[in-house]
Amino acid sequence: MSLVDTHCHLNMDPLAANVPAVLDRARAAGVDHVVVPAYDQESWLQLMELPPLPGLSLAFGLHPWVADQSLDLELIRDVLFQTQAVAIGEIGLDFKISQPGRTRQINVVTAQLRLALELDLPVILHCRSAFAELLQILGDTSPGLRGVVHAYSRGPDLAHRFTELGLHIAFGGALTRPMAKRARQSAAALPPEKLLLETDAPSIGLEGVAPKDTEPRHVRVIASALAEIRRLTLKEIAEVTTANARELFRI
Repeated sequence: MSLVDTHCHLNMDPLAANVPAVLDRARAAGVDHVVVPAYDQESWLQLMELPPLPGLSLAFGLHPWVADQSLDLELIRDVLFQTQAVAIGEIGLDFKISQPGRTRQINVVTAQLRLALELDLPVILHCRSAFAELLQILGDTSPGLRGVVHAYSRGPDLAHRFTELGLHIAFGGALTRPMAKRARQSAAALPPEKLLLETDAPSIGLEGVAPKDTEPRHVRVIASALAEIRRLTLKEIAEVTTANARELFRI
């Protein structure tokens, strides 16, 4: 059985303290590939310093929380090529924060979406309190854009609007929480070819697991929850989500 964690921040403590050991524990749980997105200029450098390890793929982008940083598209382009990155991300919109402002966030994400189209790379999308605006921008850049809305926890109607644009939906620790009804309803309703798994470690926890203790190996727990929700076996969920991840990220 093979599983993929499509979103994990291995540059952040405590994971950064021993990345090879984290990956060893992941492989022991059946998680043999991890996608690691950078989100600001400091994390770009941290990811570029990671040793080339098997089962590790990188992504680079400018997160909406730091959209006021300089957006040097030529630098991002160079980093993407140098590292053989598999995606542009983590990027998106977050209107729960007041700064950087909405206009700046929109300009930054739009520029990065256009770069993704130019380079034929998928995007890893963060979105909070800005779904209508992000859908509008994505509609303007489709068709041809590939990508994933990460850490999804909203209802199925909204999820279907993203999948209708060709995007995937990644589910994380929320699926392990019985009270996360909207996320679980979405996980049950979406087409299987649009499903991905992630941890967002060490930022999001699972039922009974604190964020700081979350690792890529916990994708297996999330996969088990998804299997229960969709009334499938763990092996069946692993097969479909891993195939989706490998196709999207070309890994």
